[in-house]
Amino acid sequence: MRRPARLLSATALAVAAAGGLAAPACAQDTGGLEVSPPSVAPGGEVTVTTTACGGGTADGDAGAVGAGTFPLAPSAHEGEAIGRFRVPESAQQGTYEIVARCAEGRHRRVTGDLVVTLTAVRGQVQPRGSVRTGVGGALGTDPARTAAGVAALAVAAAGGTWLLHRRARGDGI
Repeated sequence: MRRPARLLSATALAVAAAGGLAAPACAQDTGGLEVSPPSVAPGGEVTVTTTACGGGTADGDAGAVGAGTFPLAPSAHEGEAIGRFRVPESAQQGTYEIVARCAEGRHRRVTGDLVVTLTAVRGQVQPRGSVRTGVGGALGTDPARTAAGVAALAVAAAGGTWLLHRRARGDGI
């Protein structure tokens, strides 16, 4: 008789523990946050839609990517809220979480991911920024100085070649 009692007690404890760990129904996300396009270059516009708010309004937050807050309003599609924001030109490459909180009802919180990529040109990634090699900038951008430097190098190369040629022939210096 002890064995069935232990089994029932263990089962009851497991059910109670699982019920205590479950989140309340009002806190669950129903419908997610759809980010379109899912991948965008800095400066691009992003559209965010959700059905979690039942077609009501919501407050969007794209602060993770640097775009700040934006409103979501009921759209032409029944039960859907839509909003837009622009990714700043200063945004860095990476994955960012976009958040929306329903304004009415149970104040649901839904999230979606946005991937920021470098600008694509003809299927290739275009690098941004400069490379610090330590070369250049010493003469500036003045065309006259650049031409004078090139001329001085050409004269030195011609003179060196002439001297090496004389030495090879045995004429001396």
